[in-house]
Amino acid sequence: MKKHKFNLDPPKLLVLGFAAVILIGALLLTLPVATEDGKGLSFINALFTATSATCVTGLVVVDTGDTFTMFGELVILSLIQIGGLGFMTFATFLFLLLGKRISLKDRLLLKEAVNHLSIAGVVRLVKRILLFTALIEMAGGIILSIRFSLDMPIGKAIYYGFFHAISNFNNAGFDLMGNFQSLTSYVGDPTVVLTISALITLGGLGFLVMNDLYEYRETRRLSLHSKVVIYTTLMLTIGAAIFIFLFEFGNVKTIEPLSIQGKVLGSLFQAVTPRTAGANTLPIGDLTHSTLFLTIILMFIGAGSGSTAGGIKITTLAVLAAAVWTQIRGKEDVVLFRRKIVMETILKALTVTVIGLFIVVTVTMILSITDRGHNFIMYLFEATSAFGTVGLSMGLTPELSLMGRIIIIFTMFAGRVGPLTIALAITMRRKRDAFHYPEGKIMIG
Repeated sequence: MKKHKFNLDPPKLLVLGFAAVILIGALLLTLPVATEDGKGLSFINALFTATSATCVTGLVVVDTGDTFTMFGELVILSLIQIGGLGFMTFATFLFLLLGKRISLKDRLLLKEAVNHLSIAGVVRLVKRILLFTALIEMAGGIILSIRFSLDMPIGKAIYYGFFHAISNFNNAGFDLMGNFQSLTSYVGDPTVVLTISALITLGGLGFLVMNDLYEYRETRRLSLHSKVVIYTTLMLTIGAAIFIFLFEFGNVKTIEPLSIQGKVLGSLFQAVTPRTAGANTLPIGDLTHSTLFLTIILMFIGAGSGSTAGGIKITTLAVLAAAVWTQIRGKEDVVLFRRKIVMETILKALTVTVIGLFIVVTVTMILSITDRGHNFIMYLFEATSAFGTVGLSMGLTPELSLMGRIIIIFTMFAGRVGPLTIALAITMRRKRDAFHYPEGKIMIG
């Protein structure tokens, strides 16, 4: 009898892997031991929470700190770590611990999972990813633990410190503060704000950039990808912080009651967190419409490719901006840092952006139908936050209907694995067309 082999390509395996992790996490969260009331979550709420954690989003229908026991919180934290680094990274780590050889097929899947250019050195990169993650989360956890120890018992401070370090490095945004308040009580605290901002930024740069920076002492050069990610991150963070400060100046609900230090730190954190962490020190519902719209733009953009963040990615933005600037100047070549960007890359950036816009617009429209009675900007904010795997909310998430929750679950999943899968599918080698159609001209603009 002939045996059939199921040979799935890497994108399908990645999607199925994430789906399996989410399902296991959801089932664990339905257990009575997972919640404080001893009843466990309903399956839909458990699925929502598991998807949000695995897709490192941070949107929640129940408050994490008030609802879950330590078991439930550790399940969420495990899902965040697996979702942030990728299940293939963990599988490789286990293989290495057991002394097993990494096969060629595994290396190909790893290459796709970490967005590496080739299989050469991919295992070494994974080892460094694990090392970078351990060191950064350890440093962040220690700093936050020391700070939290001033407000709570030492054991609780250590637990809170490392939970928030892992959550924010993986750009998840889950918190244990209770009452959906996130980090608003620490808006003017430089230790908490700067530490978590650093964790979010490092996680959002991407592991390829971290590896590039690590090797800089020997190579004395950065790749074009790293240059684009670092410079664009700096521009977006500084520019957004300035605009948010100006937009919120005089707002009696957010900025005005704060000290100068609180105003600056609040503006800085609100500029960092939309790309794409989800923690907040300023109450989102009280922000001006100007700041909310800027936040929506930042959430849609996201952070670096191959990072723990979502969105269309800042490299996509940089390539499209360079292409537009080239057209405005009447030039032919699209150039970034004295390097020509090939047309294939520009088309990929355009494709990812258009698909992202289509998802956000469609989800916004569906939410306005399934969950009537809210302001339009709340629907747009929620849809963009879910797609960008950000986790910020104007308060709509806990009030979502059953259909609304299902829609957001699919949106978070698409935001985490969809753009990656699309990019991988596009970058696969395609057969050249046997023939070409004659050129046609269409008027644009």
